[in-house]
Amino acid sequence: MPRCDIAFIGHVCIDRIVPYDGAVQTAPGSAVLCGAMAAARVGARVAVYTRMAPTDAEILDALREVGVTCTVVPAEATTFMEVVHPSADVDVREMRQVRSAGFFAAEQIEGLDATFVHLAGITDQEFTPSFMADLKAAGHSLSVDMQSFVRQVDAGSRVISFRDVLGKEEIVALMDRVKLDIVEARLLTGEGDLEAAAKHFERWGCPETVITCADGVLARVGGRTLYERFSNTSTVGRTGRGDTTFAGYMAWRLEHDPAEALKFAAALVSIKMESAGPFRGSLEDVLERVKARHP
Repeated sequence: MPRCDIAFIGHVCIDRIVPYDGAVQTAPGSAVLCGAMAAARVGARVAVYTRMAPTDAEILDALREVGVTCTVVPAEATTFMEVVHPSADVDVREMRQVRSAGFFAAEQIEGLDATFVHLAGITDQEFTPSFMADLKAAGHSLSVDMQSFVRQVDAGSRVISFRDVLGKEEIVALMDRVKLDIVEARLLTGEGDLEAAAKHFERWGCPETVITCADGVLARVGGRTLYERFSNTSTVGRTGRGDTTFAGYMAWRLEHDPAEALKFAAALVSIKMESAGPFRGSLEDVLERVKARHP
């Protein structure tokens, strides 16, 4: 496996999206798909490690077309998710994991050589404490999406409940960066204020925290708080907002400071939210949006 800038680890899935106002959509999705697509389209060298049924491997074709190196760990089933938006508030979602591809093990991630390694899980059915500890012990610069633990799947109904996480401080302390949204931040810290929530993660031992909300994105880095508003004119592409934001942030963070990375990420995801599906723009599109709306 050649060295890459960002390696995304997590399930690629099939999403059935039921919006509050609009047509039902069924399409490939997941944090991995949205994030890897965005990072690759703006020039990052990207690798994906995913668990899925080999018969569904064509889902990865879109990633391979933009230069992403994909490794499939065979599973009995590909993860299938149902996401219902019961109101006009795009931050409120009802979710069910119909099928799961199962947990990762360290021995399944061979040849991992990346500047950043991002654990882009969908639910608590992907990453164990030992798996994360093994990656950290191997010397990787590690980040995680906290939805990987907050979204807890009931073994019987498969309904996903959003709950506080046992051992969250230990998880956060392993990370160089964490990504979450305002709902997860409030649940994990009890804080409705983004900056106050980010300070909890700082105290728990993570030096860099990125939190999204409906209006924008906050980063807390080295004791400094930054915030950038989104500039989208539509929320038709809201699904994948946080994943795309963090991917854009990581891609630009490779060679830029946090403030510039945050502007870049906000511009990128603003473009993405104006159409359904993963980000399909270019680096030039993002830089134009930065210049026009995020100076």
